[in-house]
Amino acid sequence: MTKRTKWILAGVVLAAVAGAGYLQVQKAKTKGTEVRIEAVQKRDLVASVTASGQVTPRTKVDLSADITGKIVSLNVKMGDMVTKGQLVLQIDPQQFESQVQRAEAALANARAGLAQAKASLGQSTKNFERSAEIKKGNATLISDEQIEQLKTTMEVSQAMFEAAQQSVKQGEATLKDARWQLSRTNIYAPMSGRVTRLSVENGETAVQGTFNKDAATLMTIADMSVLETKVKVDETDVSRIALGDSAIIQIDAFPDTTFIGKVVEISQSSVKGASTSAGDQAIDYEVKIRLLNPPTDTRQDFSATAKVITDSRTKVLAIPIIALTVRENEALANKDSVPANSKAPAKQVGKKDVEGVFVVDATNKVTFRPVKVGIAGEKYFEVLSGLKENDKIVGGTYQAIRELKDGAIVKEAKQPEQKPGEKKS
Repeated sequence: MTKRTKWILAGVVLAAVAGAGYLQVQKAKTKGTEVRIEAVQKRDLVASVTASGQVTPRTKVDLSADITGKIVSLNVKMGDMVTKGQLVLQIDPQQFESQVQRAEAALANARAGLAQAKASLGQSTKNFERSAEIKKGNATLISDEQIEQLKTTMEVSQAMFEAAQQSVKQGEATLKDARWQLSRTNIYAPMSGRVTRLSVENGETAVQGTFNKDAATLMTIADMSVLETKVKVDETDVSRIALGDSAIIQIDAFPDTTFIGKVVEISQSSVKGASTSAGDQAIDYEVKIRLLNPPTDTRQDFSATAKVITDSRTKVLAIPIIALTVRENEALANKDSVPANSKAPAKQVGKKDVEGVFVVDATNKVTFRPVKVGIAGEKYFEVLSGLKENDKIVGGTYQAIRELKDGAIVKEAKQPEQKPGEKKS
């Protein structure tokens, strides 16, 4: 065989091997699991917590009556602006004026009784002192029994005088209480603001709000210049929120506009949340977000959704949230050596779950690689370690990632054709 023939045969063999390899790769591509393949890229990420609630004024007052009576004058309507100290409602004062008159008469009677008791005490005291001086000069003129009777009369007069003093004090307190109740027939605005709730009409009976505040509330006055959104945040998210965090707020009444807010208060105790399907009680915390640019026509109790910005990153490596999965790592050997003759129980070797992604190589074979992630944006995780820019990873679907195994062959799924006018996801 000539040398040329040998070279030709060697070339044929190499071509056959290369062709077989190419066919193997193409076959693998054809039979591989369909997945979505993405390249690791740098992105801007924003971590946030979204919660819903209602718009409320920072300062509001629920007015209720301290007495029970018929409303004879209602000086405001729903939506009216009022100023501090303005008379907004009057309860029929006739009954309370009568109580004041009775209390005044009772006090006058008590004062008259005090004057009488004082005079009686003075007379009995003089009689006792005079008789005591006479007996001291001549013991035979007045008996000891007479002296004792005069002393007893003086002591009784002293007690009656003290009782009359207490009666006067009681009358003064009763008159003070009656005048206080009469003053409560006029209800004044405790602050300037807008009447956002009016629960009564002229002629209705105002009920004293000792036991049922909601039923006794006559009206609500609110300062609508400073508005807040009260939202309920789940216990798993509230620790990520801090005072001063900015927020983007959407109010249902203004669907085409977003508003800027700032976290001003985070409750220290939970509020009662709705029960879950399993019967467990959801633990929520109330977070107050002040609106920095509220619209002038905002009304109390408007529904709103707040997106609180808890953290942000600029130009960091990121992977799709759906790409991150968990796999069981190899058995971890016990690092603590135990002597062979030791009677101490040996520690069990366990398994450790690790987070990571499936990296795709040039032959479309995937390898599970542990990845450490940082903050989570809406669709992407920040990558702290484990990947570099332009690495190709499996970015979907969830079903495919869940069933993938280390060393599996994948192929890129065909993207559905975009319909005219449809936005690209």
